[in-house]
Amino acid sequence: MKSAKVIFGILIGIAGGTLLGLLFAPDKGSTTRKRILDKGEDYAEGLKNKLEGVLDAVADKYDTTWQNAQVGINDGKEKMKAIKEDLKA
Repeated sequence: MKSAKVIFGILIGIAGGTLLGLLFAPDKGSTTRKRILDKGEDYAEGLKNKLEGVLDAVADKYDTTWQNAQVGINDGKEKMKAIKEDLKA
């Protein structure tokens, strides 16, 4: 419970500091909002690129695993056919 209060206090402090920073900013409000929007878009683009990289890696791993499974299944089928032929003989 204590750590939740500390985290909440930190978040409130960050929000308050951000608000005060915006209120006392040297630029016009429209300029500040534009800069914030541009920075947010940069962060979103960076996050999107990282996420695409992770998803590509997962897809590659999935494809490799799927191919390995298919090879294993085909090998198993061939071995079963060989065993059936041995049992028939």
